[in-house]
Order: sequence, then structure tokens, then C-alpha cells
Amino acid sequence: MTASGAGIYGNFGQANYGSAKLALLGLSNTLAIEGKKYNIACNTIVPLAGSRLTEDIFPPEVFEKLKPSFVSPVVVWLCHDSCPETGGVFEAAGGYVGKYQWYRSAGKAFLGDDVMTPEKVRDSWSQITDMSSAQPMASIHDQTKSLIEVLSGQAPSSPVVSTAAPVDDPSVFVYNPDTVILYALAVGLSTQEKDHLKFLYEGAEDFSVLPSFGVIPAMPAVFGSVAQHEETRRLNIDPTKMLHGEQYLELLRPIPPSGVLKTEVRVVDVLDKGSGAVVIADADTFDEHGERIIHTQWSTFFVGSGNFGGKRTSDKARPLATIPSRKPDSVVSEKTSINQAALYRLCGDKNPLHIDPMFSAAGGEGCCIHL
Repeated sequence: MTASGAGIYGNFGQANYGSAKLALLGLSNTLAIEGKKYNIACNTIVPLAGSRLTEDIFPPEVFEKLKPSFVSPVVVWLCHDSCPETGGVFEAAGGYVGKYQWYRSAGKAFLGDDVMTPEKVRDSWSQITDMSSAQPMASIHDQTKSLIEVLSGQAPSSPVVSTAAPVDDPSVFVYNPDTVILYALAVGLSTQEKDHLKFLYEGAEDFSVLPSFGVIPAMPAVFGSVAQHEETRRLNIDPTKMLHGEQYLELLRPIPPSGVLKTEVRVVDVLDKGSGAVVIADADTFDEHGERIIHTQWSTFFVGSGNFGGKRTSDKARPLATIPSRKPDSVVSEKTSINQAALYRLCGDKNPLHIDPMFSAAGGEGCCIHL
């Protein structure tokens, strides 16, 4: 979609034009949400090119740079299969490219007041408009969650400026104790088990992160990486037929209960399994100090994308543990809860194959696949 500065900021004498351009932004944002499960991306650009209307506004040396040729490369990249961006707003002009982000002030909640008056709003106006503690709002879900917290009295008294990475950077993972506790609950840990409390209560003396949480920080980086998208494009892969195959996890030290982690991803091999293709990716996750703390390897299976003449095995794949030929020492049966897949996806695995029956059916599955 193509918006304009008049739509975002308004401009004298352009009421109709500005309204239409801002409406396109709202349409684009909604299409990005609706199209996500079908692998359809939608973004908005705010371009500026030289014209007779702007010739007298800019200095000559700046006006000369306002050419369409400095905007079209941005459009091409946003339309490319390997571009992971969707729902974004980008300004492009004269060689400058930047992304827009909504911010909202900490504001003022009139909790406990039976009557809200204009005078109360007036007296709190400086707090309402104070942007020093503003927080980014990336989606309507962020806005709704924040509003619920504020109105229920759960919001912190002194709002903290978010340290979250830009939403378009899947390689950066920001988390806290709530994140790791949610993961532990999602994979089945319970307060009914005494040994589980250290993974479920941040106040526990030995509060720890469940080791298998190590795959979570790398997941958005792996499935959002340019290298992974390039391979899926090259093999003409249908995203509805993507399955998480083998998984390798190595912890180089215990995972801290909160922090900002960054993951680097490399596609190390592509295998032809006949019935499908397997893309093998290595991922190294680093802490804020640049120390590598987690190594993972991901094998992603794409049903129906095989028989392209590739090799079937790889020396890059981490060897699996050898299964003994004897009978098992013990057998344990576990039953997952009916909503466990829905809970687990909140940890970052947003593949609609696990929850959306229509998406699952499009991939040839009779029902949602729960792993």
C-alpha cells in the first residue's frame, strides 16, 4: 500500500487526500493480520518524490535526490519472497529508508474514581501527555493487554521503557521470568509436582529455566531468517506443508531467567527425502555480552517438495542417540491437556498448523497437528 505524509501527519488543504491515505494504512495493517496464515505479507510505504508541488520546498541539492529510482528498490525488497516483513510502515525518499512505530505514553488511570470529570483530566494532563516513559505498541493485542493491566491495577506504578528489539528483527529475543514460567506450564509442568516448583515460581530459592526452553529464543530467528526463506523460495515450497522435524539442543551454560538474546542462523544443508525436502539450519544464541550460551540445530521437513535430485544424507546433521536394542527399562504414559497446543503457541511457535483447522486442512491434514 502507498500512504503519504499527509495521511500520517495531516496537511493543509488535503483533507480528502489525507483521509484516503491514512485509510490505506489501516487496510494494509488488517490485510497483514488476515493474510499471515496464508503466507501473504502486506506493508505500507510513505514515499516522497520530487514534483512541481515540492520543487520550491526543498533545497535544489535535496530536490535532485527525490527520484522514484530511490523508492522502487524498497518496494522490490518488500515484495520479495525472502523479506520477512509484514504489517510495517516505511518512509522512503531520496535514498533514506526508515520504519515507523507507534508509541503510547504511560498515561493516567483514574482507578477508584466513581466519577470522572473534565477537571480531573485537566489536572492530570501533564501526566497523560508525558512521553518520557512511552512504550511501543506493535499490535492491537499489545494495546488490549496493556489496557487490561492498567484498568485491573496490574500495571507497574513506574512504567519502564521497553528494551524490546524492533518487531521486525526475529533474531533478537527479549524475555523475563513470566516468559519462562509460561513455557514450563505450556509443556506440562505442574504445581502438583514438588520438583516442578523451581520452574514455576520466580520466588523459589532455586528458581531455574527449564533446559528445553533453549529452543524458544532461536525459533523466530530460524523461521524468519532470510537464508531459510531463500531455500523455501528456491524449492517452491508450500508453507502449509512445513513440519518441524528433528531438533538438537546444546546448552553451553544455564539459561538466565531474563535477558536479551540474539541468535545467528545458518542453513547448512538441504536434503532430498523423496516424499519431501529437509532444510537443516544451525543456530547459535548469544547473551547481552556476546557469549554463546545455546546451540541448536533445526531440521524442517517440507512435505511434497522432494525429488529434486538432491542428496539424502548430510555430514552436517547432528547424530542422533543410538536406541538400545533391548526392551525399555520403564514405560511412562502422559496425556496432554486439551488446550496445551494453544498454550504452547504463546511461547513463540505461532505455526497455525497447530491450532487453525482451515490452515491444517489446506496442508492436507485432517486436523490440527499437535506435537
